[in-house]
Amino acid sequence: MPVAHVKTGSAASRRKATRAGPAERIAQELRAQNERFSAAVENMSHGLCMFDAEERMIICNRNYIDLFRLDAKVMKPDIRFFDILQHSVDIGIASQSAEELYAVRKPYIDGAKPSTYEETLADGRIIVISHRPLASGGWVSIYEDVTVQRRAEEELKEQHRRFDAALANMSQGLLMYDADGKMIVRNQRFLELYHATAADFPFGTTHRDALERLLELGIYTKIDVDSEVAKTAACLRAGKMHSTYRYLADGRTFLVVRQPMSGGGWVVTFDDVTERRRAEERMTHLAHHDTLTNLPNRSMFRERLDQALSEAKIAPLVIFSLDLDRFKAVNDTFGHPAGDWLLKCVAERLRRCLRSEKDVVARFGGDEFAIIQSNARGAADAEKLAKRIIEVIGKPYRDKGREMHVGVSLGIALYPGDGQDADTLLTNADMALYRGKSEGRNIYRFFEPGMDAMVRERRALEADLEAALPRREFELDFQPILDIASSDIVGAEALMRWRSPSRGLVPPDDFIAAAEETGLIVQLGDWALRKACGVAAGWPRDMRMAVNVSAAQIKSGGFARSVIAALAFSGMPANRLELEITETVMMDESDSVLRTLGQLRGLGVRIALDDFGTGYSSLGYLRRFPVDKIKIDRSFIRDLDKRDTAAIVRTVIRLGAELGITVTAEGVETEAQLEMLRKAGCGEAQGFLIGVPAKASETSRLLRAQEKLRQSG
Repeated sequence: MPVAHVKTGSAASRRKATRAGPAERIAQELRAQNERFSAAVENMSHGLCMFDAEERMIICNRNYIDLFRLDAKVMKPDIRFFDILQHSVDIGIASQSAEELYAVRKPYIDGAKPSTYEETLADGRIIVISHRPLASGGWVSIYEDVTVQRRAEEELKEQHRRFDAALANMSQGLLMYDADGKMIVRNQRFLELYHATAADFPFGTTHRDALERLLELGIYTKIDVDSEVAKTAACLRAGKMHSTYRYLADGRTFLVVRQPMSGGGWVVTFDDVTERRRAEERMTHLAHHDTLTNLPNRSMFRERLDQALSEAKIAPLVIFSLDLDRFKAVNDTFGHPAGDWLLKCVAERLRRCLRSEKDVVARFGGDEFAIIQSNARGAADAEKLAKRIIEVIGKPYRDKGREMHVGVSLGIALYPGDGQDADTLLTNADMALYRGKSEGRNIYRFFEPGMDAMVRERRALEADLEAALPRREFELDFQPILDIASSDIVGAEALMRWRSPSRGLVPPDDFIAAAEETGLIVQLGDWALRKACGVAAGWPRDMRMAVNVSAAQIKSGGFARSVIAALAFSGMPANRLELEITETVMMDESDSVLRTLGQLRGLGVRIALDDFGTGYSSLGYLRRFPVDKIKIDRSFIRDLDKRDTAAIVRTVIRLGAELGITVTAEGVETEAQLEMLRKAGCGEAQGFLIGVPAKASETSRLLRAQEKLRQSG
C-alpha cells in the first residue's frame, strides 16, 4: 500500500499553530516529518517494505506493490509477512510456494544481519532484495528489478564467449591495439604462426615493441621499424586499411592487414599466404615463359621489346626471327618426346650464344624462336651473332645412342632502319626469315624493302577470304566435350572450316589471323554463332554448344545483340551457350568489353577462358571478371607425364575448384592422360580420345544415341 497521507491542516490552523504550546508544536513537527518521509518513500526508484518484530507490515510504497503486481486493497498495514508471500503465490507472481519462499527468508530475519539475495519471479524477472534489520526489531527490505541488467550481463558474457571462440578458431593470427597503442587482444593462432610464446608478446606491448621482438627472435628478416610504425600511424590518421606482405626468415610469406577501429586503436590480422604466393608466382612464370624450354614466351618477348623501344635513349637493337630446319623430320623419325628433348637442347644452346644480360631469346611456339640483340654495332654485330647461332645449332645432338641433326634459318631486322615499332620490326624479321627459307637451309637474311612477295600472298588470301562468306565456302565441325566424372558427352565445340575451290581445305591457323587483321572475323564470327545455335537447338536439351569468339567481335559494339538474336532465332536457351574468349579479351579492361561480357553472363550465357596458360594468363583476370570455365591448353596435356607440367595442371584444377570454375582439358589423346585428369579432379575433357571434329549430322547422331542409352537406363 502507498504510504498513508498525513493531513497538513488548513491555513487558519497553521496560523493558529504559531500561537500553540509545546505539545502542539511537537505534533506539527511530527506531521511535517511524516509528510517528508512519505514523499521520500513514494519517490524511491526501488520498492520498499518495512516490518515490525512480529513480522507484520508497517509500511510499503507504490513501487513495491507494482513490482510484485500485488493488490493494494490486500496490502494493508498490520498484514503478516507470510500472508504477503501467499498473496504473491495466489496471483501467480511467485515462482515457489509461500512456505518455500518463507524458508529462504527466515534465516535472514532471525539472523538480524544485513543481507542481499535474489528472487526470480514466475514471469522471469529477477529481483534483488536487500534485507536490513531495524534496531527496534523487524526489518526493512529494498527491492530492485535487475532483469534488464542481468540480461545485459548475460549477453555481454555470451558476446565474450563468442569472441573468444572466434579468436580461438580463426585461421588467421590477430592482435588488437587500443587507442593508446597497447596490445589488448592476442589470439593463439598468432603465437602458432610465429612459433612464439605468450611471454614473448605480453598484453600492453606496443606496435614498436612487437616488431622489435620479431626481429630479436630472428623471425623477420631486416625491417625498418621506424618506417613501419610511421606507416601505421599515417593509416590510423587517415582511417584507412593498410596491408603488406611480410617475408619470414624461414621462407614463409604472411599477409599483414591493419584495420583502424572506430573507437580508436586498430586490429591486425596475419595470414600465411605462402602457398598462394607460390602459386601466383608459378602462374606468373607460366604466363611469361614457355613450359617446355623455360624460355620467355611471345608475351614476355613483346614486353621486353616494347620496354627497350620506350626507353629515352634507345640502344641499337637487332631482332632475329628463327626457325629450325628439318625439325619435322626429327619428330616424324624419333617421335614427339625426342622432339621435345631437342627443343630444350636448342634453347640452351641459344642461351649460350647471347653475350649481354639485356639480350633476350624466346620461344614463340613449335620450332619458332626470336632474339633481341642489344647494343649491336650495326649489321656487322648482327651477322656475327647469326653465324655463331647457325654454327652452334647445327652441331649434332646425341641422346640415348641416337644422333639428331637440325639447322636454323634466321631473318634479321635492324632498329631503326627496318622499323621503329615492335610490330614492324617483328614483321620484317619474319619476312626476311621466309625469304631465307625459300632460298635454302642454314641461312640468314637481312630484311630488304623488296621482300613483299609474302605481303602479296597475304593480300590474295584476304581477297579470297572476303569472297568466301557470301559464296558459302565455310563449314562448321563439332568436337565433343566429355564430363569426366560421369563419362557423358555434355556438349561440343564448334570449329570453323574453310573449303576454298582454289585453295582446298584451308587450315584455320592460315585464315583466322588474316580474318582478325582485316576485321572479317566479325562477320565470320556472327555466321558461326548463328549456325552453331541453330545446330544445337536440335540437340538434347541439356547439351551445351561452345563457340569461339574473337576480341574484335566483342569490341565491335553489336556483339551482345548478335548473341541475343542468334539465341532468339534458334530458340536455344542462353544457359546452353558457351562463349570461348581468349586472354587478349580479358586484357582489355574497357567498360564496353566488361559491360558486354557482364550483360551476356547476366542472361545466362557461360564465359570460358580458352587456351589458359599460353599467353597472358593472370589470376588478376579471374578477379576482375569471373569466368565460368577455364580451358587448359593442349600443350600442357601433352606433357602431363612431366612432373612440373603435371604440377601446373593440378594447380590450375585446384584453382578452378576454389573459385567454383569448371576446368576443361584440351588435347586429351590417351587413356593415361584422361586418368591423370580424373584423379586430379578435372571437370571436363576434349580431344581426339573423346572424339574427332565431325559434321553436324554425325554429332547429332552421337548425342541422340547417348540420350537414348541414358533413358533406357
